[in-house]
Amino acid sequence: MTETALQPYSSLALAEPLKRAVADMGYENMTPIQAQAIPVVLAGQDVMGAAQTGTGKTAAFSLPLLQRLLKHETASVSPARHPVRALVLLPTRELAVQVADQVKQYAKYTDLRSAVVFGGMDMKPQVAELRRGVEVLVATPGRLLDHIEAKTAVLNQVEYVVLDEADRMLDIGFLPDLQRILNYLPKSRTTLLFSATFSPEIKRLAESYLQNPVFIEVARPNATAATVEQHFYLLDEDDKRRAIRQVLKDKELRQAFVFCNSKLGTARLARALERDGLKTTALHGDKSQDERLKSLEAFKQGEVDLLVATDVAARGLDIKDVPAVFNYDVPFHAEDYVHRIGRTGRAGASGVAVTLVTKHDQRLMGELEKLLKTKVELEHLAFEEEKPRGRINDGRRRWQGEETGDARDTVRRERTERRHPERRAAPAAAPADPFFNQPYEVPTEAADNPPTWEKEARPTRSGVSANIKPKRKVAALFKAPETTAS
Repeated sequence: MTETALQPYSSLALAEPLKRAVADMGYENMTPIQAQAIPVVLAGQDVMGAAQTGTGKTAAFSLPLLQRLLKHETASVSPARHPVRALVLLPTRELAVQVADQVKQYAKYTDLRSAVVFGGMDMKPQVAELRRGVEVLVATPGRLLDHIEAKTAVLNQVEYVVLDEADRMLDIGFLPDLQRILNYLPKSRTTLLFSATFSPEIKRLAESYLQNPVFIEVARPNATAATVEQHFYLLDEDDKRRAIRQVLKDKELRQAFVFCNSKLGTARLARALERDGLKTTALHGDKSQDERLKSLEAFKQGEVDLLVATDVAARGLDIKDVPAVFNYDVPFHAEDYVHRIGRTGRAGASGVAVTLVTKHDQRLMGELEKLLKTKVELEHLAFEEEKPRGRINDGRRRWQGEETGDARDTVRRERTERRHPERRAAPAAAPADPFFNQPYEVPTEAADNPPTWEKEARPTRSGVSANIKPKRKVAALFKAPETTAS
């Protein structure tokens, strides 16, 4: 299907409570994915949707699901009257929380209930909420299986299932879990699958579980938003932190995402940027769920300048008005570049994406160029001379720059001394002591008085040293044979 021009939400055949909720959220016009997907879902057809992050996929499946579930709406407090009828599966805890919040906002003027379950938290509060009854269940695959096995989540009345960020779920390794979950569901259902890319694995999954799906594509897979200003700076590893500070100052940026390839690198970079005077928080897999949610909230509220994160935060997080994204590390997978920079330039707003490239990133940049189908131009970043240099302490070398002075001055001085040896300052002579210039002489007292160990030694015999013990005579074990005269 081709892209559709923006249309107002008022043109949709939505119930009044849903229209009121949409108006409260300030939405007037539908995005292309919403304009195309909502009528198809309202008609009860399966969907394969291809759209990059930030295109409004959540509303594209949430609003039509809620519209079709209104026929089951009831004010009854009985849990039996509120079985799970719609299941939304997502790859990460953060994305699950975000989607659940949006579903709750869309349904706030209805009697439809929703809940979210994810790992990393106690199951008891989730169990209590499920037992009260919910129509819409948002979940991550692993924790949902826990509830299914504990019989706290019953899915035999599910009418709709949504697989959001399906490519990401397969990357994480959720395919076996997804297959187990889908086998628990009724065969007669509507299935919606949304993915940024459609790999062969995604297509096989769709063939197995979708029935005559309508394919909707609103942007070329792996395309970057035209509103994002992209820069690739070639520099040394030691200059990366300096580059972040320089770009923030040059472009007068207030907030930004900073992406790293590893959890350890993320934690160390966050601490280093904090020492540089930037309010920074980190988001990675080693943090508890409570810590991760607090980090996100602090960034949303503008309490911190930089959110340093691994790719766990690269997809699906709906944080509005993020002006810039820094790729501190070139991503290992070229597709992740698209998702990283998709955090900025959303909903038609402009954004800046900066990638810090070193000489060791040639292979990764080659893969990125293949994906983008364009030659990437590496730029030079001009630094202010007063900016200090430094590197993150990786545990293998000491701090340079800020803590030991400007290393460039030391290098410059050593170079001058090599070129002009005559300028090299002669080392100051150590004070001389005449005592150490005299030859060694045996004291007369020592010659006349032998040491104690010699005094106590046994008297010598036959000129043998007193310190050498004589051999003991041992009887022969065998008698020597007697010789007879012939």
